[in-house]
Amino acid sequence: MSLQIPFYLTADEDYFPNPNLALSEPNGLLAIGGDLSPKRLLAAYRQGIFPWYDNEPILWWSPHPRTVLFLNDIHLSASLKKTIRRHDFEIKLDENFPQVIKECATPQIRQGKMQEETWITPKMQQAYIQLHQLGYAHSLEVYAQDTLIGGIYGIALGKLFFGESMFSKKPSASKIALVYLARQLQSWGYEFIDCQLWSPHLGSMGAITLPRPLFLEKVMQNNQYETTAEKWKLDPGIII
Repeated sequence: MSLQIPFYLTADEDYFPNPNLALSEPNGLLAIGGDLSPKRLLAAYRQGIFPWYDNEPILWWSPHPRTVLFLNDIHLSASLKKTIRRHDFEIKLDENFPQVIKECATPQIRQGKMQEETWITPKMQQAYIQLHQLGYAHSLEVYAQDTLIGGIYGIALGKLFFGESMFSKKPSASKIALVYLARQLQSWGYEFIDCQLWSPHLGSMGAITLPRPLFLEKVMQNNQYETTAEKWKLDPGIII
């Protein structure tokens, strides 16, 4: 058996190896090195690649299979529908991106256990805040009495949204964020949200997995669409 090793990136910010060459173990590891410049990050997402690492060097991934949430297929449980009908919250877009990514980077309690430190380092936060300032990274926020209780952020290119992370400080707040983001994107003609890796939580919301070649084909097709880099505004007519 030959030893598989990832590629090392060059100084060329546009260059990434073919994502289909990513390792099978660890699943999806493709390349090492480079930086988090806006040009390199956008080049990565346009090729179905994303950064994910704890410490230097930067690691770049394209896992197989890939988890996606088609906007037409999002699932709302009876309890989530009831929570949304109460509507004791407010939804905003791009009003506090830095705070959303900061909250996503803060360890959260899941199933009664505190998470370990997340991979969203200060360097990573600053890189995505810069993309937000350039109009490519966006956040959807959930507020209760003017307090931020949940949210999600990611990258929008063409008609795809590449989700990065979400957080919840109140029950179902992250699910509410995902539902409203899906409905807003759907109204704009988007096809799906890239969720990267599978989890039961995402599965319960209707996410499925695609073989990497099919996912990459959809990403390449999506590159034909123009991206309007600007601050997003919530459509007040969104119906859940």
